[in-house]
Amino acid sequence: MSQKSCPISLVSVDSNIARINSFYVGILFSIYFISNFTFLIVFLIVDFFTRIFFAKEYSLIFILSTQTKKVLKLESINVDAAPKKLAAIFGLIFLIIILFLNILELLFAFYIFSAILFLCIFLELVFSYCVGCEIYHIYKKLFS
Repeated sequence: MSQKSCPISLVSVDSNIARINSFYVGILFSIYFISNFTFLIVFLIVDFFTRIFFAKEYSLIFILSTQTKKVLKLESINVDAAPKKLAAIFGLIFLIIILFLNILELLFAFYIFSAILFLCIFLELVFSYCVGCEIYHIYKKLFS
């Protein structure tokens, strides 16, 4: 019997900062979606890349989220970092795909990928539900 599992690391992240990150990503992506201002999606790609592969402390969205958490005086809620990192990797991949779909004017696919990204952002922001963990579970089930 296969038990549901998520990627596990010994590092934790603040769930509230992840949710605030989602809020800012959602706002910026919405503005991009409405205006087609390419700089915004390139900014998001660079910010995700920075958070994933370098240090989150250099991410402008992370800095803004951390300051927002302080202003709102939210408590820290530590969760395992691995599912959040996996979700960020999927987010980065989706942003890159969305950018290229828009450049190539493949609008139907652009709208589909954008809708999926919006859904993932919404689930994280409103319910603190990490789609990365679910995708990891499906992957483990298929390839284990």
